[in-house]
Amino acid sequence: MYVPPDWPEGVRPPGSPDWETSAVAWLLDAVPPDYRSYGVLRRHPVALSRMAVHHVGAAIEAARAGYRNAAVELKDHLPPHAVEAVLETYRQEGPRLVRLAAAIDLVDRALRGEPFVPRL
Repeated sequence: MYVPPDWPEGVRPPGSPDWETSAVAWLLDAVPPDYRSYGVLRRHPVALSRMAVHHVGAAIEAARAGYRNAAVELKDHLPPHAVEAVLETYRQEGPRLVRLAAAIDLVDRALRGEPFVPRL
């Protein structure tokens, strides 16, 4: 079965044996550990994927706000090299979160039954 290039490693292709189990395990690794304690999220993978979409989307917005404000908020509390290190952390974390959000979106779409077709 075809999966898009950004399909997450560790998640079996939709329709393959145990694919939803692999999707749930991967999604649980992408959200806060407390999500593991909610049985409804294990029983209903679409609920988990939707929560993951919103959680990671909020994390992206928080990282963007943090990046915009870090220099001003930290300049009186950290030396300039530490402020720059914080900004560099945001510059690395932001793209990681965006890639994670894209992968979660693909898994979410597959869990909701959307088929993927190769593009020419």
